[in-house]
Amino acid sequence: MSHSRTNLCSPYMEYAKLSSSAKYNLATSGIQPVPFSEFGAGLENVELTGGEAYGTPALQQRLAKHCGVPAECIVPAMGTSMANHLAMAACFEAGDDVLIEEPTYEPMMSTTRFLGANIIRFRRDPYDGFRVDVDDLRRKLTPRTRLILLCNLHNPSSAFLDEATLAKIGELASEAKARVLVDEVYLEAVDPRPRTAFHLGNRFVITNSLTKGYGLSGLRCGWIIAEPELARRIWRINDLFASKNPYPAETLSMFALDQIERFRARAQRILAVNRPVMDTFLRERCDLECDIPEVGTTTAPRLKKGNVEEFCELLQKKYETSVVPGRFFEMPDHFRIGICGDPDMTREAFRRLAAALDEYHRA
Repeated sequence: MSHSRTNLCSPYMEYAKLSSSAKYNLATSGIQPVPFSEFGAGLENVELTGGEAYGTPALQQRLAKHCGVPAECIVPAMGTSMANHLAMAACFEAGDDVLIEEPTYEPMMSTTRFLGANIIRFRRDPYDGFRVDVDDLRRKLTPRTRLILLCNLHNPSSAFLDEATLAKIGELASEAKARVLVDEVYLEAVDPRPRTAFHLGNRFVITNSLTKGYGLSGLRCGWIIAEPELARRIWRINDLFASKNPYPAETLSMFALDQIERFRARAQRILAVNRPVMDTFLRERCDLECDIPEVGTTTAPRLKKGNVEEFCELLQKKYETSVVPGRFFEMPDHFRIGICGDPDMTREAFRRLAAALDEYHRA
């Protein structure tokens, strides 16, 4: 199979790093960062060097406790993006079929292409609550299917996949001798937090991190959950990318996991204030269409009339407010909004979003 790597990149990550910032930011999908002054750990407790060749046992144990799985099933990674890359690399080879939900988060597609898979799509219909059509997924399976890839919560809609649906998908994967990779990073923002899909069987591979749900993105504390043999394979693949994860970050991650309920409470306070602001805004807008999610940090309304790219440009340039254009999620008539920021900023951002919509439709 020929595979060109000339133009491989992630358009979304480039956008997020260079173009998404604004004074009033609704583009961010992770909880407002915790300032180091409020973190609670002193630098005097952080060593520059430490840990073992394949994992720091104390971090392994904390992550295992957090996830409710055996420590030998945990592989730490530098954030969820690297966790996804490593997990995919371990689950299929170039030329294998990979089934990916549609719509999805752009880096999922870019990473799968980079690894040389033959991509097949299964639908999550925006007009049906982004539900997975299990029958459609079954029809898309082939003898070369090695991986089924999805996000729970769905990015960008925050639609929740229940265990019954996930179990059916797991059964299909077992019959096809494939695996199911579930990116669960947004489940960390749900309270109470649902148990990981890994409990549904060894066909499941889970990626996650402390990035989105706690305001701890700077730690880059991600992880993969996989059955022990696959976990060992992932450890070896990671040797191609890094010798070890930075030990200071691992030390601070261990502290964060010991204090995780404190950070969870902070995140839930932010969401509890911001969610009603978003809900009220969406209910009042007849120019937008959206199933309002009950959980999560994002949603993705559809602009009923007009061009989303034009609107986003007006919003950012004149109203100093950012959202994420839906083209990064294969939903060009939609845009993603996040409710993760400082409540005062978020309230003003929604006011400006409403004003921009009013001006756009008048024009």
